[in-house]
Amino acid sequence: MPEDDLEKVTIRLPSRYVRQLDFLVGVDDFPSRSEAVRAAVRDMLYQRVDMVMDRLEEMERAEQALARMESFEKRYMSK
Repeated sequence: MPEDDLEKVTIRLPSRYVRQLDFLVGVDDFPSRSEAVRAAVRDMLYQRVDMVMDRLEEMERAEQALARMESFEKRYMSK
């Protein structure tokens, strides 16, 4: 990723998270803390976007069912 495409974000983490982060960097799982945090944020975003999209689709299906029910009521239950 080009450096000019990156924005600096400062975060505060519990010390146990930092120790675990440093462990992953130390065992060469990630080349730096920054890379480990980028990977964690990326993974969380992909997961959350999928979850939000699923919720939106459920809401859309519920709205369609409600509209069908209202249409049915108007058609068959009106006097």
